[in-house]
Amino acid sequence: MGLFVMIIRKMVQNKWLVSSMFFGILMTVALVGTLPIYSEAILSRMLVKDLQNIQVQNNIYPASHWSTMNFYHETPEKRLEAIKDLDRYMKEEAAPSFGIPVKELVIERRTQFIRLIPENGVEDEKRKDPVTSLRSLSGLEAHIKLTDGRMPSNVPVDGVYEVLMTEAAMNWYQIVLGSVYQLVDEKIQGTVKIKPVGLFTKKQDDDPYFRNTSLSDLTSVFIVNEQLFDNEFLIANKIPVTVSGWFFILDYTKMELRNVDQFLASDQGIKAMISSKKPQFQTELAVPALKTLTAYFDRAKQLNKLMWSLNVPVLIMLGFYMFMVSNLIIDRQKNEIAILRSRGASRLQIMLSFALEGLLLCAIAWAIGPLIGIGLTKMLGASNGFLEFVQRSRMTVRLNGQAYVYGGIAAAISWIMMLVPVILAMRVTIVGHKQQLARVQRTPFWHKIFLDVILLGISIYGLYTIQNRLKVVNKLGLDIEDLQIDNMQFIMPALFVLGSGLFLLRLYPLALKLVYWIGRKWWPPSLYATLIQVGRSNSQYQFLMVFLIMTIAIGVFSAGVARTLNTNTEERIRYGNGADFIAQAQWPNDAPPAERPRGQAAEVSKVDSMTPKVTHYLEPSFEPFQRLAGVEQAAKVFIKNEALFTVGDQSGMATLIGIDTDEFGRAAWFPKQLLDHPFYEYLNLMAQDSRAVLISKTLADQRGIGKGDTIYAGWQNVKPQPFVVYGIIDYFPTFNPNPPLGSVDAANNESKQNAPMLIVGHLSRIQFQLALEPYQVWLKMKPGASTAELFNSIKEENLRLTSIVNTREELAAAKNDPFLMALNGILTLGFIISILISFIGFLLYWILSLKGRTLQNGIMRAVGLSLRQLIGMLALEQLLTSGVAIFIGVMVGNLASRLFVPNLQSAFNPSNMVPPFKVVFEMIDFYRLYSIVGLMLLLGLGILSYMLSRIRVHQALKLGED
Repeated sequence: MGLFVMIIRKMVQNKWLVSSMFFGILMTVALVGTLPIYSEAILSRMLVKDLQNIQVQNNIYPASHWSTMNFYHETPEKRLEAIKDLDRYMKEEAAPSFGIPVKELVIERRTQFIRLIPENGVEDEKRKDPVTSLRSLSGLEAHIKLTDGRMPSNVPVDGVYEVLMTEAAMNWYQIVLGSVYQLVDEKIQGTVKIKPVGLFTKKQDDDPYFRNTSLSDLTSVFIVNEQLFDNEFLIANKIPVTVSGWFFILDYTKMELRNVDQFLASDQGIKAMISSKKPQFQTELAVPALKTLTAYFDRAKQLNKLMWSLNVPVLIMLGFYMFMVSNLIIDRQKNEIAILRSRGASRLQIMLSFALEGLLLCAIAWAIGPLIGIGLTKMLGASNGFLEFVQRSRMTVRLNGQAYVYGGIAAAISWIMMLVPVILAMRVTIVGHKQQLARVQRTPFWHKIFLDVILLGISIYGLYTIQNRLKVVNKLGLDIEDLQIDNMQFIMPALFVLGSGLFLLRLYPLALKLVYWIGRKWWPPSLYATLIQVGRSNSQYQFLMVFLIMTIAIGVFSAGVARTLNTNTEERIRYGNGADFIAQAQWPNDAPPAERPRGQAAEVSKVDSMTPKVTHYLEPSFEPFQRLAGVEQAAKVFIKNEALFTVGDQSGMATLIGIDTDEFGRAAWFPKQLLDHPFYEYLNLMAQDSRAVLISKTLADQRGIGKGDTIYAGWQNVKPQPFVVYGIIDYFPTFNPNPPLGSVDAANNESKQNAPMLIVGHLSRIQFQLALEPYQVWLKMKPGASTAELFNSIKEENLRLTSIVNTREELAAAKNDPFLMALNGILTLGFIISILISFIGFLLYWILSLKGRTLQNGIMRAVGLSLRQLIGMLALEQLLTSGVAIFIGVMVGNLASRLFVPNLQSAFNPSNMVPPFKVVFEMIDFYRLYSIVGLMLLLGLGILSYMLSRIRVHQALKLGED
């Protein structure tokens, strides 16, 4: 107890240092705890969206689980026992184990197929009577509506079983309601008659209750009341039951990553339970979401790797911070430690006191750090770029056990780092401590072991390895999945920044000596004193300068990474689509039906196939597109992917695009500086002559075509017409000049004869001289125009569209990609934490430095230096330390960006990316960055100036006498 009281008193005496240390530990635990929280939150959100896409695109309810058991040669007793066991298991064990709410459990029973004859009909085995099956579905009444008749009874009526049927079943069997039919089969016990009394359909079209949305599986069956079915057929066995199924309908909107294991475990449990009934029974299982759920474990691993690699620079900085603060604490207590050691205190006792102090801080940080991680996770979810935030739909953020596991590991490592300076301090005696105080100018440990050279060597080797890998990818046209960023691409820049910073700090004392030597005869006293102070105490500034260098450099690099990836992602989507919206209208035509009517002679088909029919189209009005709400410009764009061309004795296949140059230039999106001349100049060149065309460089290179050559273009069943080449271009909206992925032969990789080719001509000439065929309508929207208003306007104009591409939606989906969101969020969060840590370290160091130099400052005031001169000296000292560190950080950050950011093109399949990958820097990012850092320094200087103004000369001199 006495030791604990001593520790508390010591912490109170050093409250500012201890608070600073606690803040560093807390930020470390919170940052590390954020990783599993964010990973679960974002992947859960994307999982729900992916399941929604499955439902929309495939018209299948994804969060369902269908399992059946088939009975063919079993005894009634064995069958009844198995079905009862499975009913109980599904209701009592399987349903609660999925981890998400079960909307409904549909139990389905089916009898074997039996012949259906009229009540008074005569059975004739030679006659092919229709066959049917009786079926029951639990909870059916709540999901259907009667279109005719009534609901059937749950008991036999005059020995007849009343049934329901669909309208398709009524048409299939050609029967009417109220008719009585007899079921005939050798396995039927007694006489079984059925009477259809009602027609039904779905109450809601999108009801997931029905596995088959079209109800086509109910075309040849009759539905019997569930209770009646179980009593008469399952228990009494009047007709053998051959199938029993269990269909779970789950609420996938409540699905989270934490539930995936439960869902998969429940699926395995159902399989195991049904398998336990084998080999007597046959089974069938269908789980639409199973493939998607299984893949999410791989996505979670990839996301975790990316997040860890992104956090490496911040974790390194936090480690430096904690070591620095711990070192400052120990420096203030070295005299006390040395005295205790000289008076008989053992190393274990001293170590125990510091260990308990660190353990207390780490335990508190571990307890509340993951809670702060929840707030940091929400910040990550709102990021849209480096230091950019937007309003997004809220993610479901939950605290999980992994956050405390990771936080505990971070706290333990922090605790160990706190003890390192203690271990080093205990090796020094009271005499050695006094000797160290006298040796102000000593070489830092990392310079002695050449850590800067080692880090630079590792980072440059990593850069060389990554660049070689990219060269192979580009050379062979290999495929890389989107956003499969190598984690080393973020670790290597951090090592490069740290190594470069330490290397420049190795040279910094030499630069100071050079400046001092150059002006030693002219420097004023204040500058002379400052140069002496900084030059002799260089080792004291090392930690602070490393902080600032890493903060600025990583901030510059982070800004470049975020801006580059976001811009390239956006430009790839915009270029691939061509405009904000691409609509395809329905064109009336005289094309024959896709399927020929039955019974038509084969000879006629053969003749028709030899004489292809040209389809004639009627062009719909274009004016309604120009009147759509929010549309700034509409353009007609005709695209023929398999056009044929001839040049001299050469021929080939290319993509033919027809445009109206003025409208197209105003509607299409095209990046600047992608061509040798501005894009509109090529369109103006082409506009001079209706025969003019632009061709791709791939076409010009492969066929040896130059400007002024004549090229004939057409397509199947259309006679080619002459065009004149006016220009050769590398890129054009939607056109990808790169060979298809994987198409470049490794043995002959220089050959690109399979690269796509392009011809761009006037739409009017193509329609007049070639053929009139459907074109696309490209729409450019006004700034701030609403997508909802556009779609409402399309309905009002009664435009019949066969397809529409929404570039805005694709851009939003890309921004919401978990990997891109993680990258933007963590880069922003890491920089903000770095700024906070640097600011606290900055203030902490300078406050302690001023307190340690109180006597010196008091003497300077006493000998005649004014407060303004003292503040000027402080500002100059800041310039020579913090200012130099910021300059080095900017220089190193820009160099790291130039070297390492181009490697991020591996995220976009560099061998097939259009537009080509480019490194992007925006001044707005640097304005934000430098504004925050400048504000930090000005605020710190203001606080220090205020503290300096509070120094009283008589108090300082009295302190010196003491």
